[in-house]
Amino acid sequence: MAHAEHGSRGGVKTGLLGRQAECVLLDEMISAVRIGDSRTLVIHGPPGVGKSALLDYATQAATDLRVLHAVGIESEMELAFATLHQVCVPLLESLKNLPQPQCAALETVFGIREGPPPDRFLVGMAVLGLLSDASEKHPLLCLVDDAQWMDRVSAQILGFVARRLLAESVALVFGAREGPQDLLGLPELEVTGLCDADAHTLLDSVTHTRLDQDIRDRLVAETKGNPLALLELPRGLTVTQLAGGFGLLNGDTLPGRIEQSFLSRIEELPEETRLLLLIAAAEPVGDPALVWGAAERLGVAPQKALVGGTDGLLSFDIRVTFRHPLVRSAVYRSATEEERRAAHLALAEVTDPQADPDRRVWHLASATAGPDESVAAELERSAGRAQARGGLAAAAAFLQRSVALTVDPSRRAERAVAAADISLQAGDLDAARRFVGIADQYAQSEFQRVRVHLVHSRITFAAGLSQEAPPLLLTAAQRLEPFDTDLARETYLIAWGTSALIAADADSLMTISRAMRELPAVTGTPRTLDLVIEACALLVTEGRAAAVPALQRAVSALADLPAPDLLKWGWVANGVSAAVWDDQAMRSMYSRAVEVARAAGALTELPFCLASLGMATTWTGDFAAAAAIVDEADIAAAATGVPLAPHVKLRLRALQGRSAETEPLIAATIEEAGASGQLMGVTVAHWAAAVLNNGLARYEQAMPAAQLSSRIAELWVSVWVLPELVEAAVRVGEEDVAGAALARLADAAEPCDTDWAQGILDRCQALLSAGAPADRLYRRAIERLGRTQLRPELARAHLLYGEWLRRDRQRSDARSHLRMAYEMFGSIGMEAFAERARRELLATGETVRKRTVEASSSDELTPQEKQIALLVQDGFSNPEVGSRLFLSPRTVEWHLRKIFTKLSITSRRQIRDVLPRGKYEATPD
Repeated sequence: MAHAEHGSRGGVKTGLLGRQAECVLLDEMISAVRIGDSRTLVIHGPPGVGKSALLDYATQAATDLRVLHAVGIESEMELAFATLHQVCVPLLESLKNLPQPQCAALETVFGIREGPPPDRFLVGMAVLGLLSDASEKHPLLCLVDDAQWMDRVSAQILGFVARRLLAESVALVFGAREGPQDLLGLPELEVTGLCDADAHTLLDSVTHTRLDQDIRDRLVAETKGNPLALLELPRGLTVTQLAGGFGLLNGDTLPGRIEQSFLSRIEELPEETRLLLLIAAAEPVGDPALVWGAAERLGVAPQKALVGGTDGLLSFDIRVTFRHPLVRSAVYRSATEEERRAAHLALAEVTDPQADPDRRVWHLASATAGPDESVAAELERSAGRAQARGGLAAAAAFLQRSVALTVDPSRRAERAVAAADISLQAGDLDAARRFVGIADQYAQSEFQRVRVHLVHSRITFAAGLSQEAPPLLLTAAQRLEPFDTDLARETYLIAWGTSALIAADADSLMTISRAMRELPAVTGTPRTLDLVIEACALLVTEGRAAAVPALQRAVSALADLPAPDLLKWGWVANGVSAAVWDDQAMRSMYSRAVEVARAAGALTELPFCLASLGMATTWTGDFAAAAAIVDEADIAAAATGVPLAPHVKLRLRALQGRSAETEPLIAATIEEAGASGQLMGVTVAHWAAAVLNNGLARYEQAMPAAQLSSRIAELWVSVWVLPELVEAAVRVGEEDVAGAALARLADAAEPCDTDWAQGILDRCQALLSAGAPADRLYRRAIERLGRTQLRPELARAHLLYGEWLRRDRQRSDARSHLRMAYEMFGSIGMEAFAERARRELLATGETVRKRTVEASSSDELTPQEKQIALLVQDGFSNPEVGSRLFLSPRTVEWHLRKIFTKLSITSRRQIRDVLPRGKYEATPD
């Protein structure tokens, strides 16, 4: 863009005057990129301070770099991917080099192909890959000016990319008045006004009369050294006004004063020239053909409009550009409503409806003075196209404008509820509430009112008002039944899952479950959804024993659940396998959920799927795999901004018995989850405390923690903690407490004929038994748990049996089981339980050396390096590792070089030899 501040007068290079330090910083960035590093910078400051001049300097300094330019345009802020498109268009020839899901995602959002809307973080990975691939040929400098006007989704994606750049030859530099929310945390450079000496020099270069010193000082002070203000504000003032100070500034804000200066110049231009400027201001692309085409429709001829020039305010080249964004806003603000509508209408008429239908309809909407059904319908169609590309914010904007142009009450309600729904998906809760209110006001049919209620329920849940959401969702489901039985049933199940997850109100869960029981019987073969609804409802209303057959049918059906359903309500259904103590099905379901989320690019769902898989993996004692999954979940959550509770980390640390790491995490989780009313978090934290303290033989602390964890209306953790309560209560002599816990455990486990359920139950019954019955129960528990992959539970059965045998004076047999427990705990990594077994062995008279953890070269790796090494060990390529960990292939390669150095190896194959191998099930994509 050819801003005046980039030029020079009187030999002074105005754009870079006083900017030596900033130029040095940009030079250093460019030098770093030349040698293979990445750099990111957000240059921010008020209008006219010289941000664009610095971006131009970077362009001129990057003589051997490939430079990509983009500019945020205020009128395009609602058009999804508008800024991103500018960045990526020059690189689209490299799309074929991306992994297929990433390639498809970019092709979809740019309208090259049709397809389901891709997850925006998958698009971010595609852009990262595109920049990384291009930088292998030439280092890249990517400049985004006026970043405060980027469309939201472009800002999110470019912010995501900026945080992932590490070892690519890419510099990403933004210029913005204020750093957009999505760029917060990136390196910043604040550009302020010139120092007094430089400001005086610049002022002298544009004034051709000698000014009184006090007047010069006042001009510099009131402009705060802003270069554009110093260049512009003296224009139009007479020598007398300047010299005497009579034309000095009023009390308006500085941008307003600069804009007023531009307005004064605009008003002096001929009418046809002003109209040409207005058309250019209303046309965001800067396409000369569109500007002249619209001008022709309004009777503006080039030879007349440009006969006297534009006073330097507008220039025509490959693009039509204003001297400064404030010129554009001044031109648009100075026009009447009628003039603006005429300009937009002319632009709509010359915009190709096939090539650019969305921009055309946006112009039509801006040209419409009142309600217009035909324009409203076109806006609705544009919303559909935007949603198909994944542009939720743009779809919401189109629908919101469509509502404003709709008169018919029924159509207005229909479009308003759609606008509320898509605004909710875009994360704009205020707009969602506003439009759900409009929809409620204009709803004409019961079905419309029901849909309004459903969206309102989802808004309530999304806003964090969790306890209010289940009854609202239940009412929505009930009201949906006469109109859409499938949607009604899905809503029932989501209401049930929400209530079960909140675990705050047993009455609410019972009410929902009873309503599900009263649903009409299914005709024909029941679908998976029907089986899951039946099983979940029975589990609550009739108890586990009555529900087991239905639960088992649901488990079998869920193995083939289609991916769309798994993503929609699978998070509820996946708990069915745990309810019947089927550990193998549980791991299989959670593994599949991770695979589906990855394949669909549902990256906002991926952290939760990984967390569930991580929790299931802790039961097997494969702590290396569980830790790797936790790390990946944390990386995914950080990359997508999804809040993820530390439940798996709590469980893992408690089993490992590391009190110094676990106790602060338990305390923090209880405090934070309790303050926000998230009882599930409190329950998991107390479960972890019970496990940790039982391992440390602090039974007097384990028992109250287990009691607290078992008391809420929750169907999984509150059952899993019961064995901890039985063990702790027995050890402190509270047999009544232990007996009550055992009775509850028997209700949950006896109906389930799995080795997990029966093995745990036998182990706990043995604790409350004596003599031959106890011996028989311990042996049966070991046999049953030995048929599972639940190594920690088997090791604990050996420990408890060994402790019992020692107290029964059967020292020889006790040593055998205690030694087995000690070795198993050691190999698993359960340090506290291993020490407990060691002490018991010593009490039998056996000499046992305390286990020491040997340091290995792999301990030098950072968590991310370990994650990369594990994936490479499992056969993943660099692009596949990058897709998993939200890194570019080049960054993965950079990390691998560091890994090789730390492990003293030279190839990927050698990782298998030097890195302890877990059982992290992973198949290259």
